[in-house]
Amino acid sequence: MQRWWRIAGFVLLCAAAGPAGAQGHLVLIGGGDKPPEAMAKFVELAGGREAPIVVVPTASTEDDTIPYYLDLFGRELGVTDLVAVDIRTPADARRADHLAALARARGVFFAGGDQTRILAAFADSPALAAVRRVFARGGVIGGTSAGTACQTTPMITGEGDFTVIRSGAVALSDGLGLWPGVVVDQHFLARQRVNRLLSVVLAQPALLGVGIDEATAVWVEPGGTFEVLGHGSVMVFDARRAPVSRRPFANGQENLGVHGLRLHLLLPGERFDVARRTPLPPRRRR
Repeated sequence: MQRWWRIAGFVLLCAAAGPAGAQGHLVLIGGGDKPPEAMAKFVELAGGREAPIVVVPTASTEDDTIPYYLDLFGRELGVTDLVAVDIRTPADARRADHLAALARARGVFFAGGDQTRILAAFADSPALAAVRRVFARGGVIGGTSAGTACQTTPMITGEGDFTVIRSGAVALSDGLGLWPGVVVDQHFLARQRVNRLLSVVLAQPALLGVGIDEATAVWVEPGGTFEVLGHGSVMVFDARRAPVSRRPFANGQENLGVHGLRLHLLLPGERFDVARRTPLPPRRRR
């Protein structure tokens, strides 16, 4: 269900947690294999192998999540200043040791699993404020799968009827709000999630829909542009200037149609300007 009465307060909390015009980066993976270039970019943006990096396993219930990420960042990527903050409850999100780790972090990476667990633990918490301060002071926030889905507001929860394109068919909730004006989806082509992202974008045409496939990432820069990294593609839905048709269905829902929807399918190395809603020339490489 859409819980918009909570979102207003949540967004105010987010705004209060860090200065306007945040200067951080996002590296968001669509799930599946983690592209080496995306993980390397995350470490680079954090400040290199000696930079303090924090892993957040909250979305996962797998016993080996923390050892997996400590091995990935430590042994494979060579990170020497690494800690996991095992935040599972609102009480965990107030623990002094977790807040101290986040206070000195230059990079924070959210594991995959179920994004609703992240919001259940982090909403209205000092830990959320600490993550936003990392972002505001120029750090990098990363994630994969659920750790990607949680970065926008609204956030797709993973519940609903994905066989239709209809208002109210997709359950939405608060997100961390680090990528304003965007709603993101993950495992996009691999799990055929076009319907659910379209349902959200047509119901709220001001939002830009960004669907990230597996083994693929977007690197979002401070100015709001993003570049595709990895091996798959990123699909972008833009309905801001497209007339949306609505026909009553049942229980307050509407069937949704659209004319002139803009769709972009971006490949690795391609870039997109979110503010201007237009593709950009590929970055010039040395």
